[in-house]
Amino acid sequence: MRPTVHDIAAEAGVSLATVDRVLNARPGVRAKTREKVEKAVTKLGYVRDVAAANLAKGRIYPFTFILPQNDNAFMRGLHDAVEQAVERGPIERTQIDIVDVPAFDAEALAAAIDAARAKAPAGIALVAIESAPVIAAVARLKQAGIPVVTLVSDLQDGERDHYAGVDNRAAGRTAATLLGRFLGERRGTVGVLAGSLSVRDHQNRFEGFSEVMSERFAHLDVLAPMEGRDDAALAQKLVEDALTSHPDMIGLYSLGAGNRGLLKALDPAHDSGREIVTVAHELSEHARAALEHGTFDAVLNQDAGHEVRSAIRVLKAKADGLPVIDSQERIRIDIFIKDNLP
Repeated sequence: MRPTVHDIAAEAGVSLATVDRVLNARPGVRAKTREKVEKAVTKLGYVRDVAAANLAKGRIYPFTFILPQNDNAFMRGLHDAVEQAVERGPIERTQIDIVDVPAFDAEALAAAIDAARAKAPAGIALVAIESAPVIAAVARLKQAGIPVVTLVSDLQDGERDHYAGVDNRAAGRTAATLLGRFLGERRGTVGVLAGSLSVRDHQNRFEGFSEVMSERFAHLDVLAPMEGRDDAALAQKLVEDALTSHPDMIGLYSLGAGNRGLLKALDPAHDSGREIVTVAHELSEHARAALEHGTFDAVLNQDAGHEVRSAIRVLKAKADGLPVIDSQERIRIDIFIKDNLP
């Protein structure tokens, strides 16, 4: 049976009020009495409920979320999820600052991390870019004792405390399996549209996708990835050029979240009867319409709200020196086709 403060008081021969003062480091207790209580705590193996203690003391957790300024639907949804967390702050005892930085700009992200560090928050969550300046800035956070959670996109070589997001290599492998099975025995080329390979989630998705295509669907020729930088106009031009240059293109994997430009390029081909099997990410309004229209064949989705809630739980645990419950923080990949849209 787990020991309680009543057991400590009985073991040390003191009042409950004295135990409370010692456990919460309050004054008014003689050194000898404090020592008796601490010995009782050690002997009984008492473990403090830090969360309850913080609640009793009215502790507020100041956190900073550093997010990319991005027009794609998923990143807007992520931003909305953090704003909802801001509104829940009084209930969850958090005070969240949102810092916006240009998308795919490593120098700007590193500068934002350093600026946030100067304010000494209880924790920082950020959408990472795999680059030396960002890795160095995260290392400076760790040196300052500030917990760090990467959100959506991880740092392979960074010193972050936790990653809140899906297994992106597994997502890429899943996309390849779907695409290969949909294509069957057809032969031709497969295009890949990324946002930027400077972010780890896009790198890992492409690596996982390439592995499965090579292992199981070697009759399909996977083209080098196009980087649309989540710019609708650029993505549209890249895909249109690829469709023109490769009349044998029969498949397309959009591993980022910016699908508006992709759809503008694909719709004419689809409407003309050219069959291009397409697997994309994130169930945005545009992706849902594309599934219903038949332009997309499958969409892999992650829950931005779950990722934000997970990041906050982990940052609280790290701030309190408590363990992270891995099973609670696992982010799943959902697969949607036209027939199972929610």
